[in-house]
Amino acid sequence: MTQENNPYDEPDSRTRPTGAPSHWVTPPPPSSAGQPLQPSRPAQPYPQPDPSQEATRITNPQVTTTPAPPPPATVVTPPPPSVHAQEVPSATDFLDRRAESAGFGPATWGWRGAIRKMSGGLISPKMGAAEIAYEQDRAMIQRDFDGPRTIVFINPKGGAAKTTGVLAAGYTFGTVRGGGVVAWDNNETRGTLGIRGMRSTHRNTTRELLDNLAAFNNVYQSRIGDLGAFVRSQGDAHFDVLASDERPDVTGQIHADDFGQVHHLLERFYKVILVDTGNNMRAENWLAAADTADLLVVTSTVREDTGYSGLWMLDALQESGYADLKLKTITVLSDPSPKVDTNLARDLTEVYQQRTRGVYRVPFDPVLVAGSTVQYSQLSEDTKMSWLKACAGMAHAL
Repeated sequence: MTQENNPYDEPDSRTRPTGAPSHWVTPPPPSSAGQPLQPSRPAQPYPQPDPSQEATRITNPQVTTTPAPPPPATVVTPPPPSVHAQEVPSATDFLDRRAESAGFGPATWGWRGAIRKMSGGLISPKMGAAEIAYEQDRAMIQRDFDGPRTIVFINPKGGAAKTTGVLAAGYTFGTVRGGGVVAWDNNETRGTLGIRGMRSTHRNTTRELLDNLAAFNNVYQSRIGDLGAFVRSQGDAHFDVLASDERPDVTGQIHADDFGQVHHLLERFYKVILVDTGNNMRAENWLAAADTADLLVVTSTVREDTGYSGLWMLDALQESGYADLKLKTITVLSDPSPKVDTNLARDLTEVYQQRTRGVYRVPFDPVLVAGSTVQYSQLSEDTKMSWLKACAGMAHAL
């Protein structure tokens, strides 16, 4: 039996040419019968070598190699930002920082102020806690708003100090801010704000302003001075009063649309709008004022009936769906007489603190309760300081 030559077998050393390398393979001889050589196993197609790996191909089939590990990744560190790309303080930042570090200056109150005055300024003590609190309240009232702000004074009971509260707040905001304040009597028929405030040479009111709104339609030609024919200046108090209708022959009422038109006009010319309201919280203009308010001020005297009326009103507003009522409401409690029930005052303070964001007590002042025109220069220092604190709380809430 003739054994066929296997092309994969090691060739005989006698047929290897002299000097040939040991791995040199002698080609198989041709078949004697002219027939193609029959391999001992089925022929498989040779894989074509990758030209890129030809240089590293190992010719010895008995030797296997482990591929070299890839080179480690190179971490590229970005260059540090340039000096111009870093945040640097601007000129405005410099001025703001200087203003914050300036403080409130030397003391002018009490023994500290007396020492400074007697020493001619050689000894200049710093402000005490009370004087610092006073300056902080003034700074809060003087802060800038990003638009006009409307503060509405409410209590459905008469004699709850709404009108006097609006006048006292107008005096405080006006003198501390230097103007840009209007007090508006939004009573649906006839209120008393125009009577308690300083009189004017004209008798025009909200009703006459509504009749002449067309004169203010052109926003480029109408001027704040044109409103002088309808509002009443309060002199050194630096605010104006827009009175409610005072004509006895008028039977109509102020409606929601009327309120909206007047309020829109006042927003064009004033930064702070203080709104006095009537006693009918179901009236259209009352509801419109409550909807428009940036802040509600519940006024009450230290009396059980007025205190209850204010709480009942808050219950009604809450049930009507007014959102965030506590956050947008503060309370001002006024003493109706030199002596009040301290237990009642404590109870009212506690319950209103739970219903509103802050409660401010205002002392009795005969200038406010006399029923006549309020003489702002005759307000007591305690009244001025109490309303300063209350208006600072309003400004903070805005």
